[in-house]
Amino acid sequence: MVFQKHSSKLLCRGCFADDVRLRIYNEVHKYSMFGSGEKLLLAISGGKDSFVLFDVILKIHEPSKLGVITVLEGIEGYNRDEDVRWVIESSKELGIDCIRTSFKEVVGYSLKDLVARSGRSELNVSPCTFCGMIRRKIINKFARELGYDKVLTAHNLDDESQTAFINILRGDLSRLLQSHPKGPKLSELFIRRVKPLRKVYEWECALYAYLNGFKFQEVECPYITDRPTLRAKIREYLYKLESIRPGTLLKFLNSVDDLIIKYFSTSDNLPHLPTCSYCGEPTAYDRTICKTCELLIKVGVVL
Repeated sequence: MVFQKHSSKLLCRGCFADDVRLRIYNEVHKYSMFGSGEKLLLAISGGKDSFVLFDVILKIHEPSKLGVITVLEGIEGYNRDEDVRWVIESSKELGIDCIRTSFKEVVGYSLKDLVARSGRSELNVSPCTFCGMIRRKIINKFARELGYDKVLTAHNLDDESQTAFINILRGDLSRLLQSHPKGPKLSELFIRRVKPLRKVYEWECALYAYLNGFKFQEVECPYITDRPTLRAKIREYLYKLESIRPGTLLKFLNSVDDLIIKYFSTSDNLPHLPTCSYCGEPTAYDRTICKTCELLIKVGVVL
């Protein structure tokens, strides 16, 4: 039996799995995340959340219209080839195109290499900053060039709550709007990214994967503990709130969603993003070079 603290429900194994799937289906339909005829690229890391995304989307979308991309960062003792083997094998069995690439192949350096170069350059940049920006850029570029309509990521409720909280703390309304499923598309170069698991807790993803026999990596990224970012600190704070009052994360994200919906009419007036003079990809307002290229140049990577 599974006890959901946030709902006060005691569920059997089958009912728990049905509950998780139903919440994902509801979120997909509520925001019209994708249509039956669209080509979807699933961004898969090989972890528990990836398994849930892969398993559930296969139940509601035609496999012939799916693709999978996995990006190896190059983190010693963490991102190993065997962690994504199931992705490749499962994709081949179902006839799904699978793209396997890495930071090393695209940028020329692994994340470990970039962190070392950053240290020598005395830049105060966290590994997570490098990782997030480069990963997003790689996935968006592949999706656009290969003709996919949407990118699906396995961000769960914990991830999305942290992101919303950070954007609120920073007063970054633009990013808060863009992170919403119905947020504005500020560049034609962006392939819209949607997150079907955004209302499912991380612990629920882990349990769903475990009950379905998936053996996932239990080691946390070493950079989270060695070089804690604002996100890591916010995560710890939100977990404390959740332990005191179960359901806090879900109520918070639902409230943010309702608030953002009220501002959609004003978001239509946001101008399109400019493009980076180095890579040609979208960059932030009032910038001529995107943050990724800027950081790579600063650590001595030739573009």
